[in-house]
Amino acid sequence: MPTITEIEDLKRIYKRRVPKMFYDYCESGAWTEQTFRENSTDFDLLRLRQRVAVDMEGRSTATQMIGEDVTMPVALAPVGMTGMQHADGEILAAKAAEKFGVPFTLSTMSICSLEDIARHTSKPFWFQLYVMRDQDFVANMIQRAKDVGCSALVLTLDLQILGQRHKDIKNGLSAPPKLTPKTIANLATKWGWGLNMLQTHRRTFGNIVGHAKGVSDMGNLSSWTAEQFDPRLDWDKVKRLKDQWGGKLILKGILDAEDAKMALQVGADAIIVSNHGGRQLDGALSSIRVLPEIVEAVGDQVEVHVDGGIRSGQDVLKCIALGAKGTYIGRAFIYGLGAMGQKGVETALEVIRKELDITMALCGRKKIQDVDRDVLLIDDDFHRWRRNI
Repeated sequence: MPTITEIEDLKRIYKRRVPKMFYDYCESGAWTEQTFRENSTDFDLLRLRQRVAVDMEGRSTATQMIGEDVTMPVALAPVGMTGMQHADGEILAAKAAEKFGVPFTLSTMSICSLEDIARHTSKPFWFQLYVMRDQDFVANMIQRAKDVGCSALVLTLDLQILGQRHKDIKNGLSAPPKLTPKTIANLATKWGWGLNMLQTHRRTFGNIVGHAKGVSDMGNLSSWTAEQFDPRLDWDKVKRLKDQWGGKLILKGILDAEDAKMALQVGADAIIVSNHGGRQLDGALSSIRVLPEIVEAVGDQVEVHVDGGIRSGQDVLKCIALGAKGTYIGRAFIYGLGAMGQKGVETALEVIRKELDITMALCGRKKIQDVDRDVLLIDDDFHRWRRNI
């Protein structure tokens, strides 16, 4: 087994083992991919202050996210088609998260269903909901999430219209992959992935097929999803969905202070500063650049979380220093999953935890709750972008 010391090690193995179609699905953004790239590179504009001669015995990264105890302020983000990165991928990732003591968030567009995850885990997980035109389907999804005991609903707000990702179109992305000559040639080099997939019956969208009207197989699923994302989603509908859910609500896709204030008005328990991993509005600012403005706008009135570009424990620390109470990793855990299954996800989490712990100590902080902006040195260019007002 190769020695894994950083997330990039997992990414290299992941690229070798997973079919190109699904690697590209993970490792891509909309249009020019500017926002996708800057989600990661903008972290370089934040440097760290080293402090010494501070008692560092008894350190702790443990905290809470929406009132739930976590071993570190990191959750696994909802990622569509995770079960195509590795057979039964959502189940394996959920088991890894539970073992490690961090939240797992299941995507609406998952391969394994809500009920699959509940059968293979013992603690409540979070469920991410896309708002569809079919109101009966949405109501049924919310009820199913209640029935399996999900402890939070993550409502995605930034996918009313599907952004264009060139690689997915060119690859003919589908689940399972369509067997074209190009696809067959690539799959022939990924025999380990193929053997794993042959041993599972979970190869399509488990939350949708058999649950949505008129969707009984893959033949009509693609047309259904293309038509179903609801462009009419507004704050009134968000409030109705909150009331319908009745539990803790996290609003994902907040990238503007005015929207963060609206999230307060509908009673969100937390918001996720997110640009959908750079997969929706290309040219939007990175999540880390927007984070301070949103924290300033809402203060302590709602818990602020953030995702986008987080590939290390140092990235997590920088987010916490700028006021976030929690962070989400998507691609970082997918690299681990595609590389080594459940063990790879556990390895990704441990790499991030170790980096967070060591960096926190070298910045002179003993507990994650003590990390604040004072640990940062901020490049003047970090605050360069402002609205023309």
